[in-house]
Amino acid sequence: MIDETHSLPAKVLDGAIVAFLFIFAVAAPNSIAATQSAWLIGLTLWSVRFAFKPRPRVYRTPIDYLVLGFFILTGISSFLSYEPMVSIGKLRAASLFTIVYLFAENVPSLKVARWLALTLIAACMVNVFFTAGERLVGRAVKVSGVLEQGPLYKAGIRDGDTLLEADKRKLHEPQELVTALSQAGNEPVRVLTYRHELLPVYEVARGSLLSGSTPLEQLGIRSWSRGRDWRATGFYGQFITYAEVLQLVIAVTLGLFVSLPIKRSWAGVGLALALAGFGFALLLTVTRASWLGALVSTMLILLFGVRRRTLIFIGLLAIPVILAGLFVLQQKRNVAFIDQADQSTTWRETVWREGFSLLISKPRHLLIGVGMDSIKRHWRAWGMFENGRIPWGHMHSDFLQLALERGVPALILWLAFLVVYARTLWRSLRSRQQRHWIEAGILLGALGGLAGFLTSGLVHYNWGDSEVVMIFYFIMGLALAVRRLAPSFFVAGSAGVPTA
Repeated sequence: MIDETHSLPAKVLDGAIVAFLFIFAVAAPNSIAATQSAWLIGLTLWSVRFAFKPRPRVYRTPIDYLVLGFFILTGISSFLSYEPMVSIGKLRAASLFTIVYLFAENVPSLKVARWLALTLIAACMVNVFFTAGERLVGRAVKVSGVLEQGPLYKAGIRDGDTLLEADKRKLHEPQELVTALSQAGNEPVRVLTYRHELLPVYEVARGSLLSGSTPLEQLGIRSWSRGRDWRATGFYGQFITYAEVLQLVIAVTLGLFVSLPIKRSWAGVGLALALAGFGFALLLTVTRASWLGALVSTMLILLFGVRRRTLIFIGLLAIPVILAGLFVLQQKRNVAFIDQADQSTTWRETVWREGFSLLISKPRHLLIGVGMDSIKRHWRAWGMFENGRIPWGHMHSDFLQLALERGVPALILWLAFLVVYARTLWRSLRSRQQRHWIEAGILLGALGGLAGFLTSGLVHYNWGDSEVVMIFYFIMGLALAVRRLAPSFFVAGSAGVPTA
């Protein structure tokens, strides 16, 4: 807290730190570069602040020792990795946990905590409007009525495909592809195409255009339109990242809405509209695990925050939403929710089996793991990813990835850290003390978001996605700040006393 006893440099630094907390909240749902910059600058300012009296007080939290232990084991695993330099380089991403303390220790008041939560929600609406506008306008060239004798069909392009690029140049209309195919050269034109969730590249021979007076006749197609069937990515460029971010922000927004005492108010209308927008954008990501995570998060929040009769009513309203999601999944990805014919499902099953076999193959793997990202250098030697017959990557599971890269003890500490965090939130919410509805909503949303995060983490490595984990840490730090600033809300004996 700033008061008249603080020196001018201390006051300036305190104000600057809070300013960068808000910059972080604005940037987090939209820009990883701006978010990381706000984190690093805020962390630096906080460090400098200790040089001026009165020095900031540091508060203990229930997760401190577990977080520190997890980071230490991660460091040990990195130095003993099969690829030490690669793994050590990843320690910067592992140090993102300091975001928790940047917020937990530096939010100066409950009023600031409230505005930070609302800022996150408002900032996320920016990418929702972008997603809606992009879908309304459309992009690229979606072809229909592809003729067998035409150059596109011969190259492998079919009805419903969306042509995104020709030789890495974005396509906006068929004439641009005709121009590329008319240019002299021996090399074919490489056309990047969107088909369901796949992005195949087809080689179309130059000089293979049909005779005709229009671009459609020359390409051998009957009609075209703007494509609108890609999976939404927001500003991230990756639909899974966007989906994971949305489910965390949805949890906070729903927590606030459920905690709001008067739903028929401007605040209620605003939160309801935000929920509708986030749900719309999440639907367009067509990401099943994130859908399930959001569903689990929503159910937990509603079970804790509404009456049984209201819960039944909401459950009935959710049925058409779930059916709409299944319809979108079938239309956009051509798969069912659980589908053994889906390549992404069989791919996961393969890497899970291979990853677990590698984990138990040596005692050192069980104890300290193979090292972060060492798989990228050694997967051939370890015979993973069906010896290269399927795309290589990570284990698509937080639990398996952490155990394999950092060892089973690190996984246990990680789980213990999240369990203690969940227990802290639960005890805070069970307290019968009076609190402002936004603080209650932050705690409730944090608990629901944690449940959703863990659910989708069964089949996604969202812990390794910096954009996602930064928001997760932000919400965690905000919840712990609320806990610190309102100690009377919580049970006696809970940690919240300054250490120095």
